Amino acid sequence: MLPRMAKAKAIFTCEACGAQQPKWQGQCPDCGAWNTLVEARPVAERARRVHYAGQVELARLDRLEVGGVERLGTGLGELDRVLGGGLVPGSVVLIGGDPGIGKSTLLLRALANFAAEHATCYVTGEESLDQIALRARRMGVGAAPVQLLAETCVESIIGQLDARPPAVLVIDSVQTLYSDSLQSAPGSVSQLRESAAQLVRFAKTRGVATLLVGHVTKEGTLAGPRVLEHMVDAVLYFESDVGSRFRIIRTVKNRFGAANELGFFVMGEDGFREVRNPSSIFLARRQEAVPGSVTLVTREGTRPVLVEVQALVDQSLSHNPRRLAQGFDAQRLGLLLAVLHRHCGIGIGDCDVFANVVGGLRVTETASDLAVVLAVLSSFRERPIPEDLAVFGEVGLTGEVRPVPFGEERLVEAEKHGFKRALVPRQNRPRQERALDVLAVERLGEAVDALFA
Repeated sequence: MLPRMAKAKAIFTCEACGAQQPKWQGQCPDCGAWNTLVEARPVAERARRVHYAGQVELARLDRLEVGGVERLGTGLGELDRVLGGGLVPGSVVLIGGDPGIGKSTLLLRALANFAAEHATCYVTGEESLDQIALRARRMGVGAAPVQLLAETCVESIIGQLDARPPAVLVIDSVQTLYSDSLQSAPGSVSQLRESAAQLVRFAKTRGVATLLVGHVTKEGTLAGPRVLEHMVDAVLYFESDVGSRFRIIRTVKNRFGAANELGFFVMGEDGFREVRNPSSIFLARRQEAVPGSVTLVTREGTRPVLVEVQALVDQSLSHNPRRLAQGFDAQRLGLLLAVLHRHCGIGIGDCDVFANVVGGLRVTETASDLAVVLAVLSSFRERPIPEDLAVFGEVGLTGEVRPVPFGEERLVEAEKHGFKRALVPRQNRPRQERALDVLAVERLGEAVDALFA
């Protein structure tokens, strides 16, 4: 009589956080997400570790000889900026964005620029090779010697490239990949984790700069567990307003450069073109000044950017006036209105207040406080602020105007765009004479009196 084989016990994996449970439940006990547990067969320990073979040796930090890392330039200055100066050999970059925003188009352009000097490969799991060829021809890069591969099995991809690894590899997209060692469907948490792990090991051991394209959920985050963001070296997000031609690439994580860096592009018929002067996108040059508009000098990543802050104050028709902010923290708008009432005696409690950063840019730093307050007050009193005035500064709860970092660079950016005056915190006064007429204030009341007295 043949011995009975032990039945493989199923486990249930959460698609949101990757936690494993012995039985199905409606809610994941680890992250609290509902209806995210899916059945998956456990993998034998030997099969799970089959790709981890290799000799490992200890090394001392003080005996390591680290040479200068030569980055690979993409040929796109804005993309090189968000990457920290270019791609680092052996690094893995995850790029996310809404469907149709242009991730594949941008990477195909970058690969075509690479192909002139380096071996490149574009692996697609969503499109056919003919579709990629048609897009390349439309972009004018159809003659670039880029290797193409239509495959979704991660073991097959690594097997094809292991003999002659390219310098730059693009995977479009990581959610379409699967591993033969797992039985779950492509796109599941276990498949994402295993496929990404194999690609990361291949990139590190063979020195291949790898770009992974990731889908984005309705909440605007990368689909799959957040473990993908921890496994890679850099995470970039594509951002754009609906119907806008402009695209913004934001660095969320970067082990080889500054985080929160921005790159600006404009979409054309032949693909993307760089926007080397992003301030021109967010500034509206009018014939005359209008109430409720102030020019803010903010800082995104390592560069100062001029943006227009607009505000609208209107008499409320309900007992609960509305406070709506787009482009910055809505709760901070209520805080600034309270400071304006407490320390300047200007009450707008019975009015609806709307504030917006023009162009779809989201400002996260507190240097926008002074510009928001002045824009609100300008709309409330229907008195325009001069078009040649640039503003920045943080407003404290006690009514003081606090200094912000990189004040000199902000003034240089405003001067470069033709602004004649600047309203800044007292501690951000320039150390040397500038062409700008700089008005430094210490209290919010001083700024209000200087513009509206």
